[in-house]
Amino acid sequence: MANYNFSTFTGYRRENGRVGIRNHVVILPLDDLSNASCEAVAHNVKGTLALPHAYGRLQFGEDLDLTFRTLIGIGSNPNVAAVVVIGIEPEWTNVIVEGIAETGKPVTGFSIERNGQHKTIERASWKAQEYVQWASELQRVECSVDELYVSVKCGESDTTSGLASNPTVGRAVERLVAAGATVSFGETSEVTGGEDICKAHAATPEVGEAFYKTWFDYNEFILSQGVDLSGSQPTKGNIAGGLTTIEEKALGNLQKIGNCQYVGVLKPAEAPTGKGLWYMDTSSAAAEAVTLWAASGAVVHFFPTGQGNIIGNPIEPVIKLSANPMTVVDMKEHIDVDVSGILRREMNLDQAADALLNMMIRTCKGRFTCAEALGHQEFVLTKLYRSA
Repeated sequence: MANYNFSTFTGYRRENGRVGIRNHVVILPLDDLSNASCEAVAHNVKGTLALPHAYGRLQFGEDLDLTFRTLIGIGSNPNVAAVVVIGIEPEWTNVIVEGIAETGKPVTGFSIERNGQHKTIERASWKAQEYVQWASELQRVECSVDELYVSVKCGESDTTSGLASNPTVGRAVERLVAAGATVSFGETSEVTGGEDICKAHAATPEVGEAFYKTWFDYNEFILSQGVDLSGSQPTKGNIAGGLTTIEEKALGNLQKIGNCQYVGVLKPAEAPTGKGLWYMDTSSAAAEAVTLWAASGAVVHFFPTGQGNIIGNPIEPVIKLSANPMTVVDMKEHIDVDVSGILRREMNLDQAADALLNMMIRTCKGRFTCAEALGHQEFVLTKLYRSA
């Protein structure tokens, strides 16, 4: 049994009732052209966070929908207290503002056209100062673990991942789901070779078919390009760590959900509609995937790594754990939870899950993860099509 209070933590309750564990005031660019203005505002007003990115212009169809869903989702994340949106044009800027406003949180948009960059930065800076001073007085309140939304993904996996760190996450996920929390996993291409096992973890046949269609469509797209994924799946780092095939990687990957069944399948950046475990269609690229989960509303992320991935996210704290005895020494500054004792038989799986969940509660209460302390704020949008 855990020797800490797993049932409660202190967090920020937002206007729509959702609970966050951070209190960011975000300066959010609609498009790449607005990055400089957002960064200028963040420079002017300390305590704000600009999120520059590469897209938002001449997109269409599902690609545009995904960008809008991601930006609205990031602004709507419970770890965000208030948002200033800046875009080159007013119409698309207002789409993002109105989407975030549905949460009830403070949000204001500014467009550069017909106003100019200097005036936009000045006006946005005044609003950002108002928001950050308001947010600085918000107080943490006691919250229940069943109000948490946790995402999970692995990276730079090796043989120790499937043997120890991923099963640690799986045991923790079992406990979180049993406690009524919401959890999401994904990495669609990385399930290849274990897709039938993943399908069997669905709560209903309909959910299983929805997953299988998602995986099949993704795999067909890869095959249609006539490429060999060797070197990408598994990566060079995976191969150096002893994973020689995507099937080996997939079987280790699926250890992260333990014996749980998932209750639904989400599009990229789509928010779950209920509690329990959910599958999200994501790539296996770490920064893209964690950004998608942050956009879906996840407030904390479990990231097991073998060879030593250094991923962070500006909105969603990333807790990294490793069972590789070399990694926890050579990359100590990046590892929040050392579970290498499993392989030395000094720690069992329940004890490892205790350590991970204890770190989760400490992170929820305000402790910086290694990625936060080191300034890792990888924020990468997923793009589906070429631009028009």
